[in-house]
Amino acid sequence: MNKESLKKAFSPIAEGLFGKQKTQHYVKPHFIVRPINMMLEDLIGNDDISWGKYAFSREPLNGKFSDEKRSELILKCNACGVEYARKYINQYNESEPVDLADKLGVKVFYPEMPQNADRVLFAEYKDPNKVYIYTDSVKKAYDTMNESQCRDILGNDLNITNVLLAHELFHYIEEQNAKTIFTRTEKVELWAPKPLHNRSGINVLSEIAAMAFAREITGLSYSPYIMDVFLVYGYNPEEASGLYEEMMEHAGKIARLPEEIKSSLEEIITND
Repeated sequence: MNKESLKKAFSPIAEGLFGKQKTQHYVKPHFIVRPINMMLEDLIGNDDISWGKYAFSREPLNGKFSDEKRSELILKCNACGVEYARKYINQYNESEPVDLADKLGVKVFYPEMPQNADRVLFAEYKDPNKVYIYTDSVKKAYDTMNESQCRDILGNDLNITNVLLAHELFHYIEEQNAKTIFTRTEKVELWAPKPLHNRSGINVLSEIAAMAFAREITGLSYSPYIMDVFLVYGYNPEEASGLYEEMMEHAGKIARLPEEIKSSLEEIITND
């Protein structure tokens, strides 16, 4: 197959991915929609470093870190999340997120959707002691489980609300330990005229540790980061597929194509 034929064969996909249109300055990229169970199968084995790289890609200060330093921070954040999960389980003799929230004095609310939100939210912590779990996202996730083979991958006993609540509880615990917890005490030095210093917190550390905390509290055998794809899929399978591609890239893996698209491309190449 020559270069020109290959270009024609992949042209529809390229245009879908990069939104080539001459009349607009920006077109939202499109992604090939994958079956949810296929994406989960590929992602469930990703290790902590891979998930940490995915998280860091959203950190505004990401460029300040070398790969070595980034990996060091990822491991320390995971250790931090596990440490505080075990500490609070032992302190309150409780690992059920709802009951732990009650003992911590955290008030949990279950509205259908957030008010005045410009993006989809699954859950959020609001200072000083409130957590909101948005039931529309939870319902859509369970609908996805019932319509696919996800239960075989994620586990029949998966409690999505518990995972979301556990994650948000870490943010409350982090506030209570702000002066000593690693996710708050770790800083990065930014530019400032000498002899001044400009040290900044690193937001992503909190999210990585919260995921490790949630995993330890709920006993999941995989990272809760997989919920990013799973929960988004209920709203927009295409956006979920885009996240899947990104996660696979950070894990150094190749994103799979749905069988029907893969077969069509192979047929085009074979018949050329």
